Amino acid sequence: MLKRGIPIGRLFGIPIGLHWSWFIIFALVTWALTAGYFPVIYPHWSLGTSVGAGLLTSLLFFGSVLAHELMHSIVAKSSGLTVRSITLFIFGGVSQFAEEPRKARDELRIALAGPLTSLALGVVFWAIWFWSSGFSDFITGVSYWLGLINVFLAAFNLIPGFPLDGGRVLRSILWGRSGNLRNATRTASNIGRGFGYLFIFGGIGLIFWGYWFNGLWLAFIGWFLQSSAVSSYRQLAIQDMLKGHTVGEAMTRDCEVVRPELTVDRLVQDHILRSGRRCFPVVGDDRVLGLVTVHSTKAVPRESWTTRRVEEIMMPFDKMQWVRPDHDLYEALRLLTEEDINQLPVVEKGSVVGIIARDNILSFIGIRTELGV
Repeated sequence: MLKRGIPIGRLFGIPIGLHWSWFIIFALVTWALTAGYFPVIYPHWSLGTSVGAGLLTSLLFFGSVLAHELMHSIVAKSSGLTVRSITLFIFGGVSQFAEEPRKARDELRIALAGPLTSLALGVVFWAIWFWSSGFSDFITGVSYWLGLINVFLAAFNLIPGFPLDGGRVLRSILWGRSGNLRNATRTASNIGRGFGYLFIFGGIGLIFWGYWFNGLWLAFIGWFLQSSAVSSYRQLAIQDMLKGHTVGEAMTRDCEVVRPELTVDRLVQDHILRSGRRCFPVVGDDRVLGLVTVHSTKAVPRESWTTRRVEEIMMPFDKMQWVRPDHDLYEALRLLTEEDINQLPVVEKGSVVGIIARDNILSFIGIRTELGV
């Protein structure tokens, strides 16, 4: 799952971010328009005009992608779902929801909102192109390309392969008929994988025919679609398996704690090396003060281990991520993944009662899978 990326603002209360890969595709689109499209269509333009048109068109294109994702999110919010963020990245944009839609009808509405927005934008830009024809080449050139790309964006997203919008439409139909979200997701994901392989082979064919850039890009899109289809189904399967289970069922209860006045060298020798554990809650006066990890220990110069104390290098409790024993197990896994951390302290009434780590959850899943539970 993509992280929120570089924050650029909020729209309708939804955080908007740019993934680092967005800058690559923005530069490529701008270069392709400036060097390969506008000079061919309008050879009388100066270099400055082509560059200006390329930059403006790229900005409006990604504004269109943002509008596409924003409509997904607005409809999702109207259906009662929590939208965490929208992130623009190398393949366009993604809206990140806290949960799957609760009804097939909601899934259908959310999925169709994006392509219909792109189609509407395509019509608007083509209307501007028609209106401006004959008196402004600049407006005509920019608006025609934007109309074309938005219609293409709508058509591409309606390909019936999950996790594309068309795949979500297909999943909603199958879900509505069968009442089984997991089976519907499996079918839509398999179709998505099929389209992914088709794009990969098509891209390889284009490369052999000499269109190496287009072929490489198409194969890259196919790889992304195939891998996204697999990971999306796997995520739903894990969510389904963990449904109804709590952190208390999977956490490690014999949690070793350390005192804040402990020196770093004693932490390493007496606790980390002896136990093999990677994190320790820091407790003083019967309350949790923070968390010290192998990662924070490594940041301390070796020559300072005898003088630095745990309380100086720990993460304070008010800045920690933590969960309760009755916390939903899947939500704990999501938190571990999104924050890119390996473990979370489990706190109840101000006291640490255990640790929940990725390994605990994987073991929990593995045993139940092996036993067919």
